[in-house]
Amino acid sequence: MKKEQNDWLNYALLLPVFLLVIVGFFAQYGAFEADVTVVESFPLLRKQFLWTILGTICMLVTLWIPLHVLWKATPIIYGMSLLLMLLLVRFHDPVMASITNTRRWLRLGPVTFQPSEFMKIGYILVLAMIITADRRKIDSSKTVMRADLELLFKMIAVSLPVWGLMFYQKDFGTSLVFLSIFGGMLIVSGCSWKILGTGFGLFCLVGGGAILLIFTEWGQKLLKLVHFQPYQFQRVEVWLNPFDYADGIGYQQAGGITAIGSGGMLGKGLTNLEVHVPVRESDMIFTVIGEAYGFIGSALLLLLFFYLIYQMLVCTMNVNKEFYAYVTTGVIMYFLFHIIENIGAAVGLLPLTGIPLPFLSQGGTAYVANFIAVGLVLSMYGQKKLCRKQRLTVQKVNVKGQ
Repeated sequence: MKKEQNDWLNYALLLPVFLLVIVGFFAQYGAFEADVTVVESFPLLRKQFLWTILGTICMLVTLWIPLHVLWKATPIIYGMSLLLMLLLVRFHDPVMASITNTRRWLRLGPVTFQPSEFMKIGYILVLAMIITADRRKIDSSKTVMRADLELLFKMIAVSLPVWGLMFYQKDFGTSLVFLSIFGGMLIVSGCSWKILGTGFGLFCLVGGGAILLIFTEWGQKLLKLVHFQPYQFQRVEVWLNPFDYADGIGYQQAGGITAIGSGGMLGKGLTNLEVHVPVRESDMIFTVIGEAYGFIGSALLLLLFFYLIYQMLVCTMNVNKEFYAYVTTGVIMYFLFHIIENIGAAVGLLPLTGIPLPFLSQGGTAYVANFIAVGLVLSMYGQKKLCRKQRLTVQKVNVKGQ
């Protein structure tokens, strides 16, 4: 009996999650100890430990949710997530807004969190539901192009409220996460390459045009009309020439690159961090790995992340339910974007956007959301095992009946 219960868990997927959490605690300890403004690191680590317990509980609860319950609950989860984001209009935290220049922090009494992190989960679920339902009801009287366009419009319809509220929050980095999830799930849905090619071309055109506007005075004035802030223009300039602004707005990015480079091949050790990097325990946690463990440690961390994504891909390829396959695709895009953007920004390949590194960055809402996302993939694996067990039971009953 015990073996059957354990068979529910995908240990190959849990292993990289467990190792990343452990690495995260070590990295945060090094960051706290190196920060002269922090008196003691253990109270902060204790807080992170409590978030880990909460995240693990949420992951286990998500793991046991049956498919039919998750399907029926998806519209509710999506609606509740939208409601939480809508509350930001009235109850966003003014203190965090002044610090981050965004309205992404919701304050309800003593509790402060980011609704957009939970919205990522609801968004993945509702897109998976729409794609699955649409592909089940293919009308032979419709052309492939028409059917794909209808699917695209449905996906855009549930995305518009999310994009609108993200526009209000002024959180450009998180907005890109939603776009990556949308794009990845649209591709996997089997949508026509004509539509995908057109969409990709428009995205490149708009993105390229926005970059060109940033480098012109009139272009910046135009972008300010759609909530772009001066610091966002400066981030692009700093990204291109970080050391030209090292004494000012480029201090964080220049410091991060310097810290990673100073780690050399094997690193300096966790208690010998010398280069000061602001907010290194959160958005710049990779700089701690680079300085403390060098190129070898950084490469091993990347391999660990790739192994995590690989195990999710294995689950997706072996799943026997369309809904779960689309959910896992969304989760993969969610993790991939966070990993690429965070590490890319730390090493200077991409602009800073404030995207945390999964399971390593200090935080609460995003950290718990990571566990819930993994729980969705584990649920898919567990439900598959349950279906197989039920089929075997039925076969045994039929054999005995004969």
